[in-house]
Amino acid sequence: MELTAKFLAQLLKGTVDGDENASAQKFAKIEHGKPGTISFFANPKYERYVYTSNASILIVSKDFSPKSAVKPTMIRVDNAYTAITELLKYVSDKKKKTRRHRSLHARWFWTTKFGKKVYLGAFSFVGHHTQVGDGTIIHEHVFIGDNCKIGKNCIFYPGVRIYPGMVIGNNVILHSGVVIGADGFGNAPRPDGSWEKIEHLGNVIIGDDVEIGANTTVDRAQMESTIIGNGVRIDNLCMIAHNVVIGDHTAMAAQCGIAGSAEIGKYCILAGQVGIVGHVKIADHTTIVAQSGIIGNVKKEGQTLMGSPAFPYMQYMKAYALFKHAAE
Repeated sequence: MELTAKFLAQLLKGTVDGDENASAQKFAKIEHGKPGTISFFANPKYERYVYTSNASILIVSKDFSPKSAVKPTMIRVDNAYTAITELLKYVSDKKKKTRRHRSLHARWFWTTKFGKKVYLGAFSFVGHHTQVGDGTIIHEHVFIGDNCKIGKNCIFYPGVRIYPGMVIGNNVILHSGVVIGADGFGNAPRPDGSWEKIEHLGNVIIGDDVEIGANTTVDRAQMESTIIGNGVRIDNLCMIAHNVVIGDHTAMAAQCGIAGSAEIGKYCILAGQVGIVGHVKIADHTTIVAQSGIIGNVKKEGQTLMGSPAFPYMQYMKAYALFKHAAE
């Protein structure tokens, strides 16, 4: 897709500083800019690359004052970070398959209900009595079981597996390898020390505007529902156990593990490899630093926690200053 400086200025509500006919077809980081690419500058640490970049177009904040000559045509906008985010979304949306298509190599049934402009890729499967909303894109090799309810404008990438009876909202993105609705890890000990499987008869309910990264798993509830709230962002390789509830707009980085029946509040941030035990409640606006472990309820909102078991960040840092020298 070729984009001119003039068009970008109109799209991003900015102004052109240079040749308005300059054009680009690809994106590049500012340090890798070359002719035909668009870059952006927002972090002052990268200012030196502004003067060496050979990109055709450079998006900058309107208050940027160059200290020497700049080769690329600059698009001045209110906020360079926001502008590049909007531009990437615009280009991504243009590339999406929005036409109605059902591959002859896909499988569905008379009881399956599709909305308008649904894309159904080859070797995908949509089960009996499942509903799929308008504009949803189901890529190749996706499995969706019976009696599911899928919202509008979702994207399911190749290899997604959705078990029967799941409920997924609008504008949900599931990346390759995501599994929604597998049985939870429920086993009861027998007197002889062996294990009796506990059946899981619930489902998973995913809200609107959720994105779940590759190879993440969300288990079905034992009873009732595992719930992922609106606007939640879950990275790759995370594990969400049965009956977990994750509040709206919480973000979770890679390799986090949430044990059964834990309740995570709204607007929380879980950095990489955070572990949370089962049956605890985490207050809204809690931030948990990478590799921390939560073993009890977090009742106070707005805290930043660190350590395993975790406690308030500043308290942890003071303690760390002492115990890192303990062996001496």
